[in-house]
Amino acid sequence: MISIADIEAARGRIAPHVRRTPVMAADLARDPLPVTASVTMKLELNQVTGSFKARGAMNRLLGSPTDEMRNGIVTASGGNHGLAVARTAKVAGVPAVVFVPRTVSPAKVEKMRKWDADVRIVGDEWGASNEAALEHAATSGAAYFHPFADPLVVAGQGTLGLELMEQIDDFDTIVVAIGGGGLVAGLSTAIKARRPDVRIVAVEPTGSPTMKACLDAGEVVTLSEMSSRVATMSCRRTDERLFEIARRNLSDIVLVSDEAMLAASQWLWYEFGIAADLAGAASIAAIRSGHAAFKDSRAICAVICGAGAEGISP
Repeated sequence: MISIADIEAARGRIAPHVRRTPVMAADLARDPLPVTASVTMKLELNQVTGSFKARGAMNRLLGSPTDEMRNGIVTASGGNHGLAVARTAKVAGVPAVVFVPRTVSPAKVEKMRKWDADVRIVGDEWGASNEAALEHAATSGAAYFHPFADPLVVAGQGTLGLELMEQIDDFDTIVVAIGGGGLVAGLSTAIKARRPDVRIVAVEPTGSPTMKACLDAGEVVTLSEMSSRVATMSCRRTDERLFEIARRNLSDIVLVSDEAMLAASQWLWYEFGIAADLAGAASIAAIRSGHAAFKDSRAICAVICGAGAEGISP
């Protein structure tokens, strides 16, 4: 689907439009993480619009013919990709229409509208919203930006991997959340090209174990039901190309509950003043779970991929 060359090209395109986000040691905590490994957090929640999605959306724009956007941009999103597309459309000077499910965070809807996006709530899950987005694209001529099954989007997300390798000299394990699979595909492609011995551990909700179900079956499958309330991590079916990358690159998948992600978000806020959404806290939830995936790790990089106020105490 993509190569390290595609990711390097993406970095050159998007550099003026995205932030180089900081890293921070997860140390000196009142309630330390239950691992012997050191843990460094990549604070991608400090990215423009509050998540890594700004990288992929901007690369999709800049890597495409300009006239493709003449009728605007449309997408479907659980929240963060919609925010990134709204901002990208603003940069391009074209209108954006974002379809979202009813489970979307109201705060993220408000932020999309502040970026002047036309936000339309359709369906109880991303799949229904996506059908509406595709129909809108067909009738309006707007450019459709898929949140994960697009090579330009995946390459853009992969620039996060190049960046963190420049910032963190030594790590043997990286932990990252999965929604549709675009971030883990891009990130793992970059990491494995440069540091093939690094273990990639992915995290999914127990109520939406999309990639794990595919890996267990040995092929792409569609979840018959989803119960997670985390809209940004809930997806019935991944893309076949992303599945092949995951099958090749992932060392393990850790499943965590919505409640564990909320507790991790609260931990991040209490210990570090980091306001992560539940997907952003998923990597910490996995580490806090005591899962055997981290038993032999010496130095862990945890990607804090999205911002949100869910963990902030009233």
